[in-house]
Amino acid sequence: MKQHDPAERLVVLTGAGISRESGLETFRDAGGLWNRHDIADVCTPQGFRRDPMLVSRFYNERRAELAHAEPNAAHRALATLEQAARDGRWNGELLIVTQNIDDLHERAGSRDVVHMHGELRRVRCLSCGATPEWLGDCLPDTPCPACHRPTLRPDIVWFGEVPLHMERIAAALAACDRFVTIGTSGTVYPAAGFVAEVRDHADTLDINLEAPATPTLFDRTLVGPATRMVPRWVADILGS
Repeated sequence: MKQHDPAERLVVLTGAGISRESGLETFRDAGGLWNRHDIADVCTPQGFRRDPMLVSRFYNERRAELAHAEPNAAHRALATLEQAARDGRWNGELLIVTQNIDDLHERAGSRDVVHMHGELRRVRCLSCGATPEWLGDCLPDTPCPACHRPTLRPDIVWFGEVPLHMERIAAALAACDRFVTIGTSGTVYPAAGFVAEVRDHADTLDINLEAPATPTLFDRTLVGPATRMVPRWVADILGS
């Protein structure tokens, strides 16, 4: 049987705000990670070449922190919306594009997630290009499970590097009917420019903890914790 086209194509961009409510530290907030670590030391290729042990330990700590975090109501609500599309309860199509490097969307049940800044629970081999899943510590002398060379690095997009999956993201933005951001600062490019790309053909909504201090390009803003606002918004879409 021929599948009908979805009535609505929805792209959701999530940022640190959605994971903060699961207890994960953010980078940019007051008291965040960048107040305790120099960006140039732990978030650049140059920093990794200069002191791979420091960078390895930094991401080992983040990986250990993630092991104790659980998806929250906002993650679960998005997974519910995706499941509704699969079940035919919602005639739509959902793609989650996340700036976050955690796997809380996947653990909540979402399947179609694009990690534009990489994944904390993966490493990348600089010799063979393998990107195996990685749950424990990784040190500069840890061998790659594929080629056995000690050339692993975090599979994270650092400053000065190009975000991942940009062709797929661009295609989804060009085709979407609705674009929603959840818990993003709106300051990190290219993600901060997505709303400008879609505003001529898509409805736009920003869900954030605080109201914007200056006028934005979004049609609408919902202010409040993601764990409260996202389930309400999803319930509204599903008519429940």
